[in-house]
Amino acid sequence: MENNRRTFIKTAALGTAALSFGGILPGMAAKSYRNILGANDRINVGSIGVNSRGLALAKNFAMQENCNLISVSDVDSRAAERCVGEVSAVSASRPKIYGDFRKALEDKDLDAMVIATPDHWHAPAALLAMKAGKEVYLEKPCSHSPAEGEMLVEAAARYGRVLQMGNQRRSWPNVIKGIEEIKAGSIGKPYFGKSWYTNTRASIGVGQNVAVPDWLNWELWQGPAPRTAFKDNFVHYNWHWFWRWGTGEALNNGTHMVDLLRWGMEVNYPVRVSSNGGRYHYQDDWETPDTQVISMDFEEGFTMTWEGRSCNGSPIEGSSVGAMFYGDKGSLLITGGNGYTLFDNAGKELKKVEDKAKIDPRNAASPAQQLDALHIQNFFNGILKGEKLRSDIDSGHKSTLLVQLGNIAQRVGRSLDIDPTNGHIIKDKEASKLWTREYEKGWEMKL
Repeated sequence: MENNRRTFIKTAALGTAALSFGGILPGMAAKSYRNILGANDRINVGSIGVNSRGLALAKNFAMQENCNLISVSDVDSRAAERCVGEVSAVSASRPKIYGDFRKALEDKDLDAMVIATPDHWHAPAALLAMKAGKEVYLEKPCSHSPAEGEMLVEAAARYGRVLQMGNQRRSWPNVIKGIEEIKAGSIGKPYFGKSWYTNTRASIGVGQNVAVPDWLNWELWQGPAPRTAFKDNFVHYNWHWFWRWGTGEALNNGTHMVDLLRWGMEVNYPVRVSSNGGRYHYQDDWETPDTQVISMDFEEGFTMTWEGRSCNGSPIEGSSVGAMFYGDKGSLLITGGNGYTLFDNAGKELKKVEDKAKIDPRNAASPAQQLDALHIQNFFNGILKGEKLRSDIDSGHKSTLLVQLGNIAQRVGRSLDIDPTNGHIIKDKEASKLWTREYEKGWEMKL
């Protein structure tokens, strides 16, 4: 059975005892035993999408003592080869390369998949992995559209899989303490939260139709997205700014900070969402806003905002990224690092908790490797011990949905009324059409 190996890992302690009292388990050679357990309860992991952020994640997983990175999958052959080289340099692993991750899913020794593809592949890849019996570590955002997020919530329950979203700050110790301060009443009743991300990104220019590079499988890269001709300013990273594949700065970086606000304020779905902004800085192919302010109202008596500036990196509250909670007795600031600052209502600093580790929130690949390892270990403990996930798919979907609703409001040009029981858009047919996405025929997600 496909779960035999995982069951064996979960009973590794019993296996160790068997070695102590009677040698190798019956029918299992010493070499086979080491391959399965790696002298401990190692989890066999594959990684999908290993360029930039995906490369950093693959290396981080490979460096975990209880992980064996056995495969990497990428439609860019250069990225796959580079990943194998860098993983081999930091661990004992030399992963197998797959050009099509669906082939990697056929490996019965594979326990879990790490997904760091472009956004349009996140939910479809996660669903395929769960249907193949694999646990999933899914980079944010968990989905390209709200409908996909709902499908992942249902799929995780239906297939009994562990699915962790990669909003890693949920596992950072001092960020956890900061959220606990809010819940303990340190700022009184919180009623407003603002979050932000700023950067100074360059123009992506006007793309030219050129031949697909020989290192790229353009057909599989597009996957579930409607087909279009290749241009020289799509791959890599610039796909973020095209609605066909990306979700803009709001989900690229806003997801992290809005998640902190929702976590601290203990809310789920809003009653109203609006968005203002546009593509202002350059005249080029960039479709999503480079300047955007999303506002969310909740029936519990809270308002949240997210401000994104992709082309003007002037900081807010001294930081390029952050979340600020305002209450009737004070305020609390969480910036890009593993820490927080508590203020009274006059703005006087009452308490500051810091981590000496240097973190660069604008580093798209690996802003905080050691801290992110805590999120990885929480994922592993969820698999092996049933530990509660810091960011399970239900929570991840709700936070992703908030900024998705902001993007929908932006695209239709008006405020949206939302059902606070499920997050669905009320009485707006045009906006509701964006609840799901357009798929290339034959590539639709199916539970």
